[in-house]
Amino acid sequence: MIKRVVITVRYNIFSYLVGEGFRNVLKNKKSTSAALTIMCMAMFVFGIFFILGENINYVMEQVESAQGMQVFLYKDTTDTEIEEVKSKIREIEGVNTIEFVSNIDALNETKENLGEYAEVYTDGLEDYFQDSFIVTLTDLELNEQVYGQIKDIEHVEDITSANETIAKLVNLTNGIRIATFVILVILVIISIFIITNTIKLTVHARRKEISIMKYVGATNSFIRWPFIVEGIIIGVVSSIITVFIVGLVYNLVANGILQSDVFKAMDLKLYTFADMFQLLIITYIVLGAGIGICGSSISMRKYLEV
Repeated sequence: MIKRVVITVRYNIFSYLVGEGFRNVLKNKKSTSAALTIMCMAMFVFGIFFILGENINYVMEQVESAQGMQVFLYKDTTDTEIEEVKSKIREIEGVNTIEFVSNIDALNETKENLGEYAEVYTDGLEDYFQDSFIVTLTDLELNEQVYGQIKDIEHVEDITSANETIAKLVNLTNGIRIATFVILVILVIISIFIITNTIKLTVHARRKEISIMKYVGATNSFIRWPFIVEGIIIGVVSSIITVFIVGLVYNLVANGILQSDVFKAMDLKLYTFADMFQLLIITYIVLGAGIGICGSSISMRKYLEV
């Protein structure tokens, strides 16, 4: 019987605290609407940069899997020596795939590219093509390291690799990743500031009520929780609204990018919004709730003993 009473009391306290949080949101419609609007704007920008970062990583993975160096062998290299070279390349850290291309395969590919002029320009040129390996990497940042190790392998005559282009691509990607992280941190700080000032308005309006509650013995936690619930509600509602807005905008922009000549030529793909929806909604809700809790806690420090 006593246990049931304790559970009932706890339930009533919990329902009161949550109910007060919801009432605060509805009571302060102007400040709540302003907070929701600004939060949605901040979280919209956050979502765009978050998706940008995810897609940059995805595109880089595709480029890494497709970008390779061609390792040409001397013409007198035997089949046994070719296998030895292949084994040594496979042992190098950073090597993803190795594909052997014989001189005949290279000739046929050239003929295919030349189309109707193939026989005119390639007749009798079999001996001018060399056996080679197409090597792709697990990480483009290892390009120069792998290049140097392969070049020292016996029977390797030459290597073609777009070292300068790859270096620029890696630097650009790293720069975008750093910029994205910095912007995300700034947006989180701005969002916490917005929530803090919104809750402060509510706390200031109820400062007398809070003083009375403290006077009659209410604990800091009991006073603080309704405001924390208010901050969580604002953060979570902003997150849900923003997810759908980001989804609409992303689908429009992504379709346009995928139709561009560059993406078609390189056969690159982007994540669909459906691919990222689960991660995005979880990130948004956790972030929104976290910002709400931080903002509420900061805004209460002036009125409660911490």
